[in-house]
Amino acid sequence: MNPERLSSIARRRFLQTGGAGFVATAATALLADSVEPSAVTSGHKYARTVSQFPATAKSVIFLFMEGGPSHIDLFDPKPLLNQLSGQRLPDSFGDVITPMGESRSPLLASQRRWQRHGEAGTWVSDWLPHTAQCVDDIAVIRSCWADGINHSSGVCQMNTCSILGGRPSLGSWVSYGLGSENDNLPSFIVMQDNKSSVVNGPRNWSAGFMPAMYQGVRLNEGSEPIPNLNPPEGSGLSQQQSKLKLLDRLNRDFADQHPEQSELDARIAAYELAFRMQAQAPEAVAIDEETAETQALYGMDQKETATFGRMCLLSRRLVERGVRFVQLYHGAGSKWDAHSGIEANHSGLCRASDQPIAALLKDLKQRGLLDQTLVVWGGEFGRTPMSEKGNGRDHNPTGFTMWMAGGGVHGGQTIGTTDDLGLRAVEDRLHVHDLHASILHLLGLDNRQLTWFFKGRPERPTVNEGDFFKRLVTG
Repeated sequence: MNPERLSSIARRRFLQTGGAGFVATAATALLADSVEPSAVTSGHKYARTVSQFPATAKSVIFLFMEGGPSHIDLFDPKPLLNQLSGQRLPDSFGDVITPMGESRSPLLASQRRWQRHGEAGTWVSDWLPHTAQCVDDIAVIRSCWADGINHSSGVCQMNTCSILGGRPSLGSWVSYGLGSENDNLPSFIVMQDNKSSVVNGPRNWSAGFMPAMYQGVRLNEGSEPIPNLNPPEGSGLSQQQSKLKLLDRLNRDFADQHPEQSELDARIAAYELAFRMQAQAPEAVAIDEETAETQALYGMDQKETATFGRMCLLSRRLVERGVRFVQLYHGAGSKWDAHSGIEANHSGLCRASDQPIAALLKDLKQRGLLDQTLVVWGGEFGRTPMSEKGNGRDHNPTGFTMWMAGGGVHGGQTIGTTDDLGLRAVEDRLHVHDLHASILHLLGLDNRQLTWFFKGRPERPTVNEGDFFKRLVTG
């Protein structure tokens, strides 16, 4: 075998075995912060775009309800649906394509009780009593739509703007565009509420064709979000520094010979950042430092809400310390996917997430952080008004609800509408491209100007589509 090839294989094996135990997957974002912003046409290897306009948000917390929450049972009441319950979808609604072929199934009434809340009288169902207390800070967007009809394509598009895998995630574009405000923490962090795999797994927070340093860093669920963060017993500072210097020299020598492998750049950055994280990260994830009152606010004293409450509280601590983008997956493993038994399914999931989410909004607000933190709630799509298996609902990408709060968003408003049965978005329709363009705009980034050149072609976060929806900030 070619000696060079043998050297490469041995090198990779050394990296895998030598690096696996060092702070696990603690970080991959240092180099993104060490590069000066420059014009996208500069040709710099890690060129970034300067903000095109003043930002109203400094960071994002994306609350992803994986599996598709039912908008017509949560934020979008449809009286006609209850009147026509048990009947077929009227012909006037045209043909409907659903994954399970339920287009001609009987319509299923919503069992929820509805009430207006806040000064604006925003409709919220009884499944979300805590979120209902915060509606004056929330802009409910009832007219969202997407292209992905199954979970893989839907989750992929809500994360990357495309139903096809391989593109950078929204958090990666934000990391690339803005860098980090904290040298000692990653700029893009991901958490999920259980050990089930999120559909598509790490591809959802991948950097795609951009350098791997912009990918998301997943923290573990439970009381130890960052395993192996503390130095091994008996290992002193000088010993660690010596190890890092050796790894750094070996890594950089190999990187010079293989400049096309951005993963190695990310690994070098990870070692350096991990070393610094040993000083700051333990404090950042130290939930026990919060008062008993704050922990109770998030529901950490209750079994049903403890897990997601911990995640929401941790996300507040992270953005407080300069993390740019935090993505929380609730119902990881498509748990919101209620093809049957939607009453039991959504009841449990709402109980587990409602109080922690409301606590996050209240806590950010009372600390003066909500104005600079954009909170986004939603799934990959909604649910159909037609029944499935008698007591469930199928996927519905043609019309569903998401909401935004903070970060310059004008709260207490309801944007857009779906038709009388909640099947399709009809007024002020916002595609996923528009949602991502709006999130980027609030961060001061122009989705048409934020560019990465890949194979000679300028790539943009919203695939050359999508516009900022101005009503989000004007009301």
